[in-house]
Amino acid sequence: MLIPQRHRRAMAATAAAALAALLLAGCGRSEAPEAAAPPPRVSVVALVPDDFTVADVLSGRVTAVRTAEIRPQVGGIVRRRLFEQGAEIRQGAALFQIDPAPFRADADMARAALQRAEAVAAQARLQAGRLEPLVQAQAVSRQAYDDAVSQRDQAVAEVAQARATLARRELDLRFATVTAPIAGRVDQALVTEGALVSPTDASPMARIQQIDQVYVDVRQPASALEALRAAVAEGTAPARADRAGLAVQILGAADHGDHGGRPASPALEGRVLFSGISVDAGTGDVLVRILVDNPRRLLLPGMFVQARVPRTHYRGALAVPQQAVVRTGGQASLWVVDGERRAHAMPVALGELVQGRYRVASGVQVGQRIVVEGIERLSEGLVVEARGVPAPGVAAGATSAAAAAAATATATAASAPAMAGSAAGR
Repeated sequence: MLIPQRHRRAMAATAAAALAALLLAGCGRSEAPEAAAPPPRVSVVALVPDDFTVADVLSGRVTAVRTAEIRPQVGGIVRRRLFEQGAEIRQGAALFQIDPAPFRADADMARAALQRAEAVAAQARLQAGRLEPLVQAQAVSRQAYDDAVSQRDQAVAEVAQARATLARRELDLRFATVTAPIAGRVDQALVTEGALVSPTDASPMARIQQIDQVYVDVRQPASALEALRAAVAEGTAPARADRAGLAVQILGAADHGDHGGRPASPALEGRVLFSGISVDAGTGDVLVRILVDNPRRLLLPGMFVQARVPRTHYRGALAVPQQAVVRTGGQASLWVVDGERRAHAMPVALGELVQGRYRVASGVQVGQRIVVEGIERLSEGLVVEARGVPAPGVAAGATSAAAAAAATATATAASAPAMAGSAAGR
């Protein structure tokens, strides 16, 4: 089929126009500037001074402040148990009643003996009084008068003895009611009604433990104790404000891992009793006794717990999260974001690590923003988009709020020139 010449010219013109459009589009794409990659996003925390305490977590056992074994002071048959097992009792509360009949009879006999002795003493006084004027008049012999005086003195002595015997019998009668020598929680009764008890029994009738305060006995090397004493003397270790002694925090049960090294809920605090320590000659460890207030009876005798004993205390220290530290060839460094939103690696000297936070001894200053997330995307001088996060370990309140506000203000001021330049470019 033959195409007319004019149609061939039109088709050629159309193809040329399409080719020209394609060439122009290609040239336009090659000449357009490539879109800039957005700056990497990182999370930062502002450095604020805070108290930093270095402590040792030591394991120990709980013991009661006072333990009393209830034993009878007189023998007899137990008639009644007068307490609820496991209850809190006050000092002097009646616990057991031993049959009082034999002791009441003994008291009555002693009382009668006292009355008889008093009558004999009265007669002896009268006899001695009658003979005194007669011996002066030499109406009776001196021997008779001396015998009368001697009998009077013996009668007086017998009265004193009878009075003491009566006091002892009345005391035995009171001992028939067994009372609590201390206040505390009474354990289960170890004897029942009808049992025969005596003061020489090997086992007690019950036990009472005072646990409104308890002791926690822990062990640590003697060298650490010396350092702790020096810190207390220099005032670098925290002490309780309400009483003398080094403040100690009691953690949860270490053998069950219920708290994972966190304070027990509610947190319990105690103080170290330096008067209650002794050095083990075999191991060189020191038995440190901690007195803990236990008003809710959360700690029971025999429990295995952990105590955080402070070693030293820094006031106004700077601390950073552990994940913010980068180590290169043994040198620790931190990534710091400056006012122009550029990241810089700053070598630092680190101190102790406590609960996931390093104390920074030198290398950074208060107010600087430290990168804690997104470190793997950083390079020296790179512009970043910083997002402030709360600093771990800083208590919520004015300090953290001020730090967050400072970090936000710095980020806003730093981003303003960049935004203005971007708008001008558009």
